[in-house]
Amino acid sequence: MKRLQRWLPFLSWPRPDAALLRSEAMAGLAVGLMVIPQGVAYAALAGMPLVTGIYASMLPALLAVLFSSSVRLSVGPTALSCLLVSASLTGLAEPGSARWVELAVWLALLSGLLQVALGLMRFGWLLNLVNAPVLMAFTQAAALLIIGSQLRDLLGIQLSWDQWLQAPALHWPSLAFGLASLALLQLARRWKPAFPSVLLIVLASAALSWALDFEAGGGQVVGALPQGLPALYWPALPELSTLTQLLLPTLIVTLASFLETASSAKVDNERQGKRWNQNQDLIGQGLGKLASGFSGAFPTSSSFSRSALNLYAGARTGWATLFSVAVVFGALLVFTPVLRHVPQAVLAAIVLVAVLGLIKPREFARLWRISRVEAVIAGVTFAVTLLAAPRLYWGVLAGVLMALSLFVFQRLRPRIIEVGQHPDGSLRDRLLWKLPPLAARTYALRMDAALDFASAADFERAIIEYLARHPETEQVCLFAQPINRIDATGVELFAKLVRQLQTRHIRLHISGIKLPVEQALRRADCLRASPQLALYRTDAEALTALQRPGRLADMPCDPWPVI
Repeated sequence: MKRLQRWLPFLSWPRPDAALLRSEAMAGLAVGLMVIPQGVAYAALAGMPLVTGIYASMLPALLAVLFSSSVRLSVGPTALSCLLVSASLTGLAEPGSARWVELAVWLALLSGLLQVALGLMRFGWLLNLVNAPVLMAFTQAAALLIIGSQLRDLLGIQLSWDQWLQAPALHWPSLAFGLASLALLQLARRWKPAFPSVLLIVLASAALSWALDFEAGGGQVVGALPQGLPALYWPALPELSTLTQLLLPTLIVTLASFLETASSAKVDNERQGKRWNQNQDLIGQGLGKLASGFSGAFPTSSSFSRSALNLYAGARTGWATLFSVAVVFGALLVFTPVLRHVPQAVLAAIVLVAVLGLIKPREFARLWRISRVEAVIAGVTFAVTLLAAPRLYWGVLAGVLMALSLFVFQRLRPRIIEVGQHPDGSLRDRLLWKLPPLAARTYALRMDAALDFASAADFERAIIEYLARHPETEQVCLFAQPINRIDATGVELFAKLVRQLQTRHIRLHISGIKLPVEQALRRADCLRASPQLALYRTDAEALTALQRPGRLADMPCDPWPVI
């Protein structure tokens, strides 16, 4: 049964009773009423037919919750994923055209297949290549671009920016609808987040638009939407050159959407005291994207705002998502005619309210206080994302490349210190704290890194340079507890150093070596019993031996416990 639950996580859901169903129904109703207008607004952001936003909120959400481990997340259209769709397809087709829809479907299918494959192969750790500063900077830059893309609709500007700058003109009714909706949504968000304010504002704006004959006065409205369930969409196979152009956007959509999922899933699992199963969530999110593609929609993701609403409304299991899907299904059958009169400015206000919370300039100042190098990486990522628009993936690639370069540089330059004993008894950096040597004619050092191909050269350099400056040295003591791993390069270097020290009649002391490192060195015969080599289980034993040189002795021992 456990093996079956591993592949079909929904089998582990609790059997519902009346109380559970009531609470799950209320949470599902709140999310369902929110996702309907949001889905339409996000579809407009993606350049897709507006009804596809509702399609992306049904079957994708259903499959994602059935096959994910984080069952309280709300899957469907999100602002970031829709912006990436729009940015990726710009220049390849006309927004809203059949070709545009086909390419968006391919983005959903390719990114879905990639996520499912990564989850099945347990490669979820690959997504950790994007660190928090890069993600923060990219998200904030993307939020600014989303705001910029919605300003024309919000302000009632019906010309391109170039044309408008030459002859500025506003459609005042659209501006009024947009600003009023924006203000009401912000107030409602602060007043009562679980209240279906988005839906009520959409309904009120539709009624007012119909009563004022807003469309006849030149206002842009949603227009007629098809009713009924989506038909199976089977896209034509694009040319090889087009597929090649979609590869990089597919990687970025996959990465960005799953990082959106991670931001919500980690919080949810921590609250429940569970370990996050990122591979299972990859599979569930990937299946959701595949379902979205075959519904004729665009790539989906986990919405942080709707997931937060789901938790706030009392959702405890995946049953809440089933109820929200039922709400969306009912709305698709009977509610779409009402959306016809909704002004586009109201949809723009819905998108803006969703992304305004992503703008956090204080995060850059906070990051600067923590790490100036990472703050610079975040700043460059932010700038490249804005300047490279609509090719947003260059921002992510630049940030990832810089972050990995910093990681490699830090691995190549490990922290190696000469150790001294502080008056409080702890072992610290002797030069930093101006401490005396542990013993006369002794070099005591500690390397806070694995002894591998990246750190081996610096480790060797530290010892050789010290011995060159202090030829009278008789003892070298390595406090090895921070060294938790050693590779073939590290073993070879260690053997070479042992030979060099023995040639110079310098005794080597090793304290606190970890079991995996000791086993590797013993297999290479580097810890052979010798008067020139002494091993100690603890730093206290090493300190006692260093301060009583007349009683030093090799102390080979049984395999030690892992420290």
